[in-house]
Amino acid sequence: MNQEINRLLMEIEHMMRAVNREVINPQIPQLTVDDIRPVVCLVAHARASYLKTLVDLGSLVGEDAKPDQQQFDELALRRREYDELVHAAQALEAAIQRGYLDIAHQPG
Repeated sequence: MNQEINRLLMEIEHMMRAVNREVINPQIPQLTVDDIRPVVCLVAHARASYLKTLVDLGSLVGEDAKPDQQQFDELALRRREYDELVHAAQALEAAIQRGYLDIAHQPG
């Protein structure tokens, strides 16, 4: 029975990979490292903005106070932007690793 379950799970995994490739690959043209660089830059800029907001907030508020609601809201907005971009970049990386997307082989 355990062997049967393992076989079924392997078939499901194979099917999931095939279906994901069938659905995702036509939506995104073949990728190169140059195509992925803007994505990495988006994440880096969002990270920088989030961290800069925190450092600026620390300088503005000082050691003995706490941020007001507007300041918290601004920091939360930067975190959400950063988190969303990180998750999207990780999803792209996973899609590449799993073979859902075609990657152009560059010489060198």
